[in-house]
Amino acid sequence: MPGTLMVQGTSSNAGKSLTVTGLVRVLRQDGWAVAPFKAQNMSLNSYPAIEGGEIGRAQVAQAEAAGLPPSVDFNPVLLKPTTDVGAQVIVRGRSIGNMDARTYHDFKPSLLPLVEESLDRLRARYDAVIIEGAGSPAEINLRENDIVNMAVAHLADAPVLLVADIDRGGVFASLYGTWALLDDADRARLRGFIVNKFRGDVTILEPGLRELEERTGMRCLGVLPYLRDVGVDDEDSVALEESTGSQARRPAAADGWPEGEGPKVAVVRLPRVSNFTDFRPLEDCGLFRVRWAEEPANLQGADLVVLPGTKSTVGDLLSLRERGFETAMAERRQSGAHFLGVCGGYQMLGERILDPESVESAESEVRGLGLLPVVTTFAADKVTEPVQVRGAGGGWLDEDAGVEGYEIHMGRSESACRPLFLVDGRGALDVAGAPRAERPEGAVSDDGRVAGTYVHGLFDDYSVLAGLARQLGVDEDRIEAGRHGWADHAAAKEAAYDRLAAVFREHLDLDFVRALLRGEA
Repeated sequence: MPGTLMVQGTSSNAGKSLTVTGLVRVLRQDGWAVAPFKAQNMSLNSYPAIEGGEIGRAQVAQAEAAGLPPSVDFNPVLLKPTTDVGAQVIVRGRSIGNMDARTYHDFKPSLLPLVEESLDRLRARYDAVIIEGAGSPAEINLRENDIVNMAVAHLADAPVLLVADIDRGGVFASLYGTWALLDDADRARLRGFIVNKFRGDVTILEPGLRELEERTGMRCLGVLPYLRDVGVDDEDSVALEESTGSQARRPAAADGWPEGEGPKVAVVRLPRVSNFTDFRPLEDCGLFRVRWAEEPANLQGADLVVLPGTKSTVGDLLSLRERGFETAMAERRQSGAHFLGVCGGYQMLGERILDPESVESAESEVRGLGLLPVVTTFAADKVTEPVQVRGAGGGWLDEDAGVEGYEIHMGRSESACRPLFLVDGRGALDVAGAPRAERPEGAVSDDGRVAGTYVHGLFDDYSVLAGLARQLGVDEDRIEAGRHGWADHAAAKEAAYDRLAAVFREHLDLDFVRALLRGEA
């Protein structure tokens, strides 16, 4: 049988996803055909799979590190939270509806055979499968109906490594507590542990590491340093919370905006923000001064206000209204600021949101922000597909640019204004097998200052960043200077995976990892 190895954590955001990403990259560099696997993911960051449908963004990054296209087998169950106690349930890339926490807890054991089928297909195809757990295996209230942690380790007959985050403190207690709370059969699968996000002199840790090895029988595979700006897409909004929490500690001008040159861009921090990685290139390209807006006052002085995607358009819209963002946005509109809505943010910018079938909420009709003459109607079917767009004459993008992106949304929007982009139908077929016609996409106001689009991932292409910069008055010399320093997005990600692998080779006992995969340890 092919080798399997499972990475579990002592908590969420301990570093499981990054560890799997680094391991599959190392193994790929060593000549292994390796695939990632996570039975159940909870994340609002998703991406289209090659079979259609969507999977978690972390498994997409892991697939990229392994040199593979994203497949629904890498993440057969995806939960996208819609409320504090409910989520949309995605099974093999397709939504089967919304469930509250209690309903899903009782339902999920029925998904275990499907999880096993995906895992078996991967094991039949690859030399090794690196499996990621979720949360912690020591969540004893969830153990009975588990389909993602030790239940999968037993299915795969996989040894398990534990990852713990030392930056939050209590690393030895979290590792030992996890070991202690497992039953004998689960504990027997634990082979080693990794300490993640360490800052300082590792020799000071040594006595604790050795004692933990003696107490548990687990082997310490190494201590990973705290990595900044890794360049690998984050799994969920826990990372975004860390980013927005740290922006107050970054150098800022007297007005509170980041230091430097360029237009000021405020990205509104929605309660259930999704695919927030769309906006990392805005921060990285050097053309803009970007900050996440946690409160209406953060919009003061913004040249561009961005409403990102969300899994709960109506709920987040009502939250913005209650928190005073609507008034602050109206003031910025009167002051001449630009606005951009992406996916759910695009829907919010419109005049009305209709939900006659209660697909997303109990509200059959909600008033939008009224910044675009757009009406959105929700329906049960979900759009999930990669697309290629070109400009529609609005100045955002050249008409022959051909920029790639993807759409993941429920609902259709009808606009009374000109489109922002044109989606190129060349090379794609409709359900009848005929070539798809080019279609308009998004909307832009008559004065060009308010725009909306369903397409994610556009800012990965510098031509879109350049078009936005022109809209905001950046001179061509700066735009061209930035173009020369801008790394191709795909090449930049490949370099990031290689850097991560180099860190793993320096700090982890990879010979032990290979021995575990060969069944020799």
